[in-house]
Amino acid sequence: MASDVIAVYPGTFDPMTLGHEDVVRRACQLFGRLIVAVAAGHHKKALFTMQERIDMAREALADYPQVTVEGFSGLVRDFVVARGGKAMVRGVRAVTDFDYEFQLAGMNRHLMPEVETVFLTPSDKYQFISSTFVREIAVLGGEVHQFVSPSVQRRLFDKVRSLGRE
Repeated sequence: MASDVIAVYPGTFDPMTLGHEDVVRRACQLFGRLIVAVAAGHHKKALFTMQERIDMAREALADYPQVTVEGFSGLVRDFVVARGGKAMVRGVRAVTDFDYEFQLAGMNRHLMPEVETVFLTPSDKYQFISSTFVREIAVLGGEVHQFVSPSVQRRLFDKVRSLGRE
């Protein structure tokens, strides 16, 4: 483990899934400190506010003392550089993810050549989980307990109920 290396795992985490948590677990085996960077998500319509997503991530990752959760808006480059990050963690589930992530890694290498992008795959049992699917299942009244932690499930249920979609 690179105990002195700070890594950043950016994403919208709307909501944080067990797949995200698995990537965090794997990253913690490689890096001494991991910052989970919750993006404002300007390009996506989020179900949860940024603060709700930060709170969910903090609850779900409370057992990882080397993990901190912070929100950010703007370029991930600025966030990573300001935090002294030397690696950016990206979760990859399938070939379709890899194509996009490969292009993103190339752009990030151009913007911050001193930061390496590390691709991590979740365990087989989590590779099909996406936040988009989890949100859709929850909004349509389906069970999501096998895809998210109990605290995230509770927040999803409360959010759907508050929207009158239960």
